[in-house]
Amino acid sequence: MSLALFAAGLATFALLYSTQALLPLISADLGATASAASWTVSAATGGLALFVLPLSALSERFGRARLMTVSLAVALVVAVLVPLAPNLGALVALRAVQGAALAGVPASAMAYLGEEVRPRALVGAIGMFVAGNSIGGMSGRIVTGWVAQEWGWRPALAVIGLVSVACGLLFRALLPAPRHFTPATLHPRAVAATVAGHLRDPLLLRLYAIGGMFMTVFGAVYTVIGYRLSADPFSLPQGVVGSVFVVYLVGTVASARAGKLVARLGRRGTLYLSAGTTAAGLAVSLADSLVLIVAGLVLITAGFFAGHAVASSSVSATATKGRAQASALYQSAYYIGSSLGGVLGAVAFHAAGWTGTALIGALAVLAVAGLTLLGTYAARAERHRRLPAAC
Repeated sequence: MSLALFAAGLATFALLYSTQALLPLISADLGATASAASWTVSAATGGLALFVLPLSALSERFGRARLMTVSLAVALVVAVLVPLAPNLGALVALRAVQGAALAGVPASAMAYLGEEVRPRALVGAIGMFVAGNSIGGMSGRIVTGWVAQEWGWRPALAVIGLVSVACGLLFRALLPAPRHFTPATLHPRAVAATVAGHLRDPLLLRLYAIGGMFMTVFGAVYTVIGYRLSADPFSLPQGVVGSVFVVYLVGTVASARAGKLVARLGRRGTLYLSAGTTAAGLAVSLADSLVLIVAGLVLITAGFFAGHAVASSSVSATATKGRAQASALYQSAYYIGSSLGGVLGAVAFHAAGWTGTALIGALAVLAVAGLTLLGTYAARAERHRRLPAAC
């Protein structure tokens, strides 16, 4: 079961970000600007953001395993078609459909594991799925970079598609039949009421916005970094540009240490530290030095993953009911941030170079700090309200 979900996570995130490392080549081949080509990433993450909530509701009725299987099957069919796209418009449209289909995997995977895995093994099973996400996102970018260097972006996407098909077949062969799933009747009004309740909760709204703003920084930086490193004065080959994404491993460490930071600094203290680390990374990345750019990416990645770990875990801790919908809303905000960051970062890069992209990131980090400060004042006001009145 763990290996099946590992394969599903690897395929999902290898496909979701498959064009990100290839954007300079797509721009050159299709005569597109950076901002136009960035839609090949933003359309996929936007499709996932829009469909993760309704697909999480459908999984309650039709089953987690069935929904994940159908979602992966549709996404893999599209993956075969993506390298054949005749123009940028067709490529963006196919990527949007692919992202919408892939939404069924994160919408169902955690709930499936929670139902089917013994409590003692649950943490390990979820860890395998998250590892598949991380490795898929990283390796997909690296593999496409090196393949594209030799044969172009279309063969690179074809290779990722074939690897993902193999992962999809492995997922279906290994996934055990569900034993504990009980179909529930869909009650759209009840789901809508639960969602509306979450959207009226000030703390949840702040957490959704924080996750979205952190991802805006991350989306902007990693969508545009390929353009910067492949142009003068660096002129790095495509394979080396793709290998920059190995910095993602820093995020794995930062996510793992986020719990210890929260124990020492508290949730808001860790968010302040994450925002400061991300801002420092943006500042360091402004230098025209490859070493300092990589150092900046390390800081940005560490700050983002730590902040994301705190915000996402806080959603589960805050929602007392309808946790599946609360988590789906967070994922929606998270991937909307990714889409927004990719587009705005590319537009800013086209207008003002890397300084413009860093400015977009800095504004998003400032929003994170402001939202966290608002939470600090709200918590202080709540404590004062609960103090007994003086006699």
